[in-house]
Amino acid sequence: MINHLSIKNFAIIEDAEINFNKGLNIITGESGSGKSVVVEAMSLALGCRADSSYIRTGAEKAVIQMVAEYLHTEYVITRELSTNGKNICKINGEIVSLSQLQELTGKIADIHGQYDNQSLLDSSRHLDLVDKYEKNTITPYKSKVSELYNSYREITARINKRQETLNELNRKKELMEFEYNEIISADLMPGEDADLTERLTEEKNKEKIYRGFEEAYNLCSGEESSILSHVNAIQSSLKDIKDISKDAAELEYEFSDIYYRLDDIISRVRRSKDRLSYSSDSLDDILGRLDTINFLKRKYGNTIDDILNYADKLKSEIGKIDNLDSDISSMLIEQERIGEMLKRTTDQLSELRKRSAASLEEKIQKELSDLMFDNAKVSIEITRMDKYTANGIDRAEFLISTNVGEPLKPLSKIASGGEMSRIMLAFKNIIGEYDGIGTMIFDEIDNGISGQTASVVGKKLLDISEKHQIISITHLPQIAALGNNNYKIIKESYGFTTNATIKHLTEHEKIEEIARLLSGDSITDVAFENAKALINN
Repeated sequence: MINHLSIKNFAIIEDAEINFNKGLNIITGESGSGKSVVVEAMSLALGCRADSSYIRTGAEKAVIQMVAEYLHTEYVITRELSTNGKNICKINGEIVSLSQLQELTGKIADIHGQYDNQSLLDSSRHLDLVDKYEKNTITPYKSKVSELYNSYREITARINKRQETLNELNRKKELMEFEYNEIISADLMPGEDADLTERLTEEKNKEKIYRGFEEAYNLCSGEESSILSHVNAIQSSLKDIKDISKDAAELEYEFSDIYYRLDDIISRVRRSKDRLSYSSDSLDDILGRLDTINFLKRKYGNTIDDILNYADKLKSEIGKIDNLDSDISSMLIEQERIGEMLKRTTDQLSELRKRSAASLEEKIQKELSDLMFDNAKVSIEITRMDKYTANGIDRAEFLISTNVGEPLKPLSKIASGGEMSRIMLAFKNIIGEYDGIGTMIFDEIDNGISGQTASVVGKKLLDISEKHQIISITHLPQIAALGNNNYKIIKESYGFTTNATIKHLTEHEKIEEIARLLSGDSITDVAFENAKALINN
């Protein structure tokens, strides 16, 4: 509730303070005395947009200060408007943003004026009012829907991110698979390049090598004068004298050994010669293979081992990409599971809301009947949006028809100010029980009504004030008479200066003010007595 309001240099108010109390607080005053200025000051303190034109002429800044209580905690709210355009918001002396201020004040008070776009006219808040009406039943489902919705969004975001990553990797995968297949198809063997280089050297010199082996073979085993024939001749000469010479016998044995060893060596020379067969095709194959290996070295590594290691790395990376695809499939299954749960729980929430709306319709219909809307018809329309939100999939709007034959219309389309005032009270009397807002401020909510209707409206305000603090500006004596606390705006002029003050009325002053409302500026004895009777009644 609002306990205190201080206004300095705001419009025609130079310095005024007012202490509000529980129950029904009524503010009256003559036309043009500044009643709406007080409401503007309260609106500013509660977070409405600042307008420097409200700064009192001659002053450098206007200061509105409000002391309010919420959940047993007292808050001092300050708004300062300067002629230089600065607008300062404070809570308990600490500078805050306008949105931070509005977050707090939206829980403290709700202002309704003749043409204000306040909470009840804001269809975006209607669903919340339906939910709060049956909050014990609806809240658990709302919490579950919110939890599932957030889980669904989270896994969807993960899938999208993983899919983006996978799309990018798949583009890289094509190149990796090409490189991997290029390496694997080459069928490289460790050390193969060294062997090929050696073979290449041999292949390039094969003719020269062949001639060398052939010449060596002919010298060793030729028919005319070969090493082998000379050794054989020497052995034969020594063999003839070995029986008579010990030295000849030893030498003959050694030359025999040389002969057999030499014969073996000559056979090896022959085999090496015979193995050699020069072919340009073989040379081309070696050169081609070495070109392939060197090409792969330029792309993938300095050695064959480096190339094969790179192929292993490619295989691993390709496997990881394939696993990502598998992960996405698993997440899609989980997304579908959560989506089905979200749909099922949201549908259950929608049914509960429809039941709550039907019950709330009946209660509002009765309230309107109490306020002399005998032909009014109320409907709370629950429709489905085209996508899920953390609050479900429903949209709610309060529709009303105040006369027979007229179609149902949104509350914001109601033309008559008097009708809007009474409709507002009907809703507030019900919604006020559970919307958590402790203070309701009405700026001439009685505009457009009189007589018996005014008395009904006043009594409804008094009913609401039993559970909420009500601050209401009125010009009707029927409503003013019901005030638990009455205040009067008094405007006075001094030379070229005008100033408005706020006075908390005593019981006698309250009677005088109601008499003025009944009879005008001239308060007669009859008017005074009528005022007393009105209060007593």
